[in-house]
Amino acid sequence: MALLYKSKDFIKWTKAHNPLHSAQTGMWECPDFYPVSLTGKEGLDTSASGKGVKHVLKASLGEKGFDYYTLGHYFLNKDQYVPDNTSVDDSTGLRYDYGNFYASKSFFDASKKRRILWAWVLESDSTADDVAKGWSGIQSFPRTLWLHKKEKQLLQWPIKELETLRTNEVSLTKIPLTKGIVSEVQGITASQADVEVTFHLPSLENAELFDPTWVDAEKLCGEKDVTVQGKVGPFGLLSLASENLEEYTAIFFRIFKAQDKHVVLMCSGGKRSSLKPELSKRSYGGFVDVDMSDGTLSLRSLIDNSVVESFGSGGKTCITSRVYPTLALGKNAHLYSFNNGTEAVEIVELKAWSIKKPKMNIKTQTRRRLDRDFRSS
Repeated sequence: MALLYKSKDFIKWTKAHNPLHSAQTGMWECPDFYPVSLTGKEGLDTSASGKGVKHVLKASLGEKGFDYYTLGHYFLNKDQYVPDNTSVDDSTGLRYDYGNFYASKSFFDASKKRRILWAWVLESDSTADDVAKGWSGIQSFPRTLWLHKKEKQLLQWPIKELETLRTNEVSLTKIPLTKGIVSEVQGITASQADVEVTFHLPSLENAELFDPTWVDAEKLCGEKDVTVQGKVGPFGLLSLASENLEEYTAIFFRIFKAQDKHVVLMCSGGKRSSLKPELSKRSYGGFVDVDMSDGTLSLRSLIDNSVVESFGSGGKTCITSRVYPTLALGKNAHLYSFNNGTEAVEIVELKAWSIKKPKMNIKTQTRRRLDRDFRSS
């Protein structure tokens, strides 16, 4: 159940007479409620309502460990939220991210008119490992989010400022990925990288038939991991890979043929992400709601030592993996493109950059004053 509080001055808060919304989905953590525009990518102030607006209600479901959301309408006169009939209000519904991404919170950036999303990326190693390193858990890369033009889901994309961290650009075009090929992307620091790639599938005629009982994408990714040869796929990237591929975190697609459309499966992670025992080496997965009539599919991955955040089809499906390589560290990490399907794939364009360390935007004078205050306390 979500309760709504209102305030005119951000000091005194009043609880609405009715619960905002409830559903039989177990305990809700970190609820988030905000408007999205029907007409573009710009974010809206949290108080916006009325025409041209839909609302999002997000809940972190502790029993599942994921952040789920619905799209719907907020009735201001009743202080009640009603999900659209196309938005499933349970643990089979829409997620922000199909991987290690939890307890998220969004806020409205008024200066740039956008809504920004952060989340907690949990550890996947042991408690003893956490104690040894003295800390546990990190924040995801910040993302912007907005409503897709078909109004059935949100889109997410890393904030524009992250592009200022790019350096050492590598650009490749028209690269054929034939059956069984593994091709290294050289010239970047593969342990910290930003990669954007567009794939083209010349033919989907021979795609594997989709079984309608395959409703659990994560389970399907585990059963049909990157080593299981398919027809159209698996193809994609091997990130945080050791030189001889003893370790790698795979981000890949498989395309199936259903009765009246093609079904796209996106996967990330897997049991080969680390040689270290006593880790969660989970294969995450989600289906991508994309029209494959033009045969193109895009992927962006942000790679940062022990985290890989991936965005399929312009941010329709997002997957965050937490991994702990033992060999693919620093300069010993590699990045590869690959195709383990029988059908040919082409990389239309691949751009990759090393990611440099960010600079904190703090004025020198302010920092000196803070240092002096701390020393005197």
